[in-house]
Amino acid sequence: MNVGKTLFAQIMEFVPWTSFSRIVDRYAGNAGVRRMTCAEQFRVMSFAQLTWRESLRDIEVTLGANASKLYAMGLRHRVHRSTLTDANDARDWRIWADVAAVLIRRARKLYSDSDLGLELNNTVYALDATTIDLCLSVFDSAPFRSTKAAVKLHTLLDLRGAIPAFIHISSGKMHEVKVLDFLPIEAGAFYVMDRGYLDFARLYRLHQTGAFFITRAKRGMDARRVYSSATSPHRAADGLNAEGFADSRGLESVGRAGVALDVDDVSG
Repeated sequence: MNVGKTLFAQIMEFVPWTSFSRIVDRYAGNAGVRRMTCAEQFRVMSFAQLTWRESLRDIEVTLGANASKLYAMGLRHRVHRSTLTDANDARDWRIWADVAAVLIRRARKLYSDSDLGLELNNTVYALDATTIDLCLSVFDSAPFRSTKAAVKLHTLLDLRGAIPAFIHISSGKMHEVKVLDFLPIEAGAFYVMDRGYLDFARLYRLHQTGAFFITRAKRGMDARRVYSSATSPHRAADGLNAEGFADSRGLESVGRAGVALDVDDVSG
């Protein structure tokens, strides 16, 4: 008979609980709480994520079937979906945002020396967005189409470790390129993005901060090549061959040696 710690309890040991408690105190997360503390809520939702639970009822039933193991998982009481619903609804979202920021900082340190397979020491980010469809009758505050609601998740991914460095949730109607207006820019870093982010004025501001970007050209893009840097054949295959571009308004070097054009997209 196994009398050691459960696998879930061992995973939870990696959580920086001292920092977690400090964040909870900052936002008075446990004020007036009788049954489910912030730590217990975090454990329950982590269990749901790790075991692919699909609903609050699913969480309640699964944990209820293992009632004898709840204490070893760090839970003092049986989990009822009404209690979990109240906790999810009432707790300050900034608690989880700050906890996520702490975990992300720690995770990025672990992968800071990972090899990207490129002759590149700079940080490389991938920027993209995805639309999450919602039920209009439940989420009427997030209208998107006449028959459904939606929110849009904008994510900046650090390619060393595939760790999100920036996450923003917006209305489903917000265009992806607008996230460049408040995206934190790291000087010297490379930002890889799709053609939906091709906006010369916004990319020029990114260039002015000392960062680089790699994107794809749109058909009929009103731009001209200013210069190309000499590259070796294997470096060109990496997609990092340096080119500078200017748009019709004369924003020279808008690419700051980081624009990679797809020839198939601009020819014919």
